[in-house]
Amino acid sequence: MTMAAMMMVSLTACSQSSKQETQAAQTEAAQTEATAAEGGTQIQVFIAASLSKVMEDVAAKFNESHPDVEIIYNADSSGTLMEQIQNGYACDVFFSAAQKQMNTLEEGGFLVEGTRADVLNNQLIVIARADTETAVTGLENLGDAESLALADGSVPVGKYTRQALMNLGILPETDDPSAYTTQEVSDALGGVEISEQGNVSKVLLAVIEGSCEVGTTYYSDTYGYEDELQVLETVSYETSGNIIYPVAQIVNEEADEAEAAAAKEFVDFITSDEAKEIFDSYYFDTNL
Repeated sequence: MTMAAMMMVSLTACSQSSKQETQAAQTEAAQTEATAAEGGTQIQVFIAASLSKVMEDVAAKFNESHPDVEIIYNADSSGTLMEQIQNGYACDVFFSAAQKQMNTLEEGGFLVEGTRADVLNNQLIVIARADTETAVTGLENLGDAESLALADGSVPVGKYTRQALMNLGILPETDDPSAYTTQEVSDALGGVEISEQGNVSKVLLAVIEGSCEVGTTYYSDTYGYEDELQVLETVSYETSGNIIYPVAQIVNEEADEAEAAAAKEFVDFITSDEAKEIFDSYYFDTNL
């Protein structure tokens, strides 16, 4: 291919990429304008990855009485979401899988006063694929695994796993168990190979796909995968600590009055008895 032809191919590819980006932006803008034209409101809701499934049902139930509110979810680890809020991402509601991230945002003045509430508890579990034969029976002999899927310490499930290992005497006592690196956890477990994951959903996927023999996740994450997983241990609250999920409305300077009101109404709904029935059906514990 001649240099001129190569340049033409490159320019064509760039043009097509630019055109696709422009079309995507126009589509997004059109959707936003359509929502506004219909008198509707969009709210940006940041949720811990372990809430991804249940919150679709929560939104559907909320929309039965608020059909004009479109809920846009951003699901990831609570640590990642916290950083995004701190960096100015537009967010109306934050539903965290741990208190630490919510505490940090509250101290930084990011929460709308009076909207914070504890909603759920969860349980740490050790899992393997249903068809996997493993010597691992739980946290105390995780080192017997050939490979372990483990979230990093900034992810709540990774922090709670480290807390449990510390309470079992496998990791030394420290004020902040989340500070233990993946390598330090591996060393404490006798050098087991650890695949570090960025959120609880990725831990689950690593085990289901068979790339890791075992992993630590939440009991609620087994919903819909009951036939594909085996629970090797359900860790007691005394060992892991309570796994509390708080929710709060976030200060959003870009939100208009309708958006702010819709965000507050959604927070109120999340804490309602109606929503608790949905959370219970997804294996969350609402008896706080």
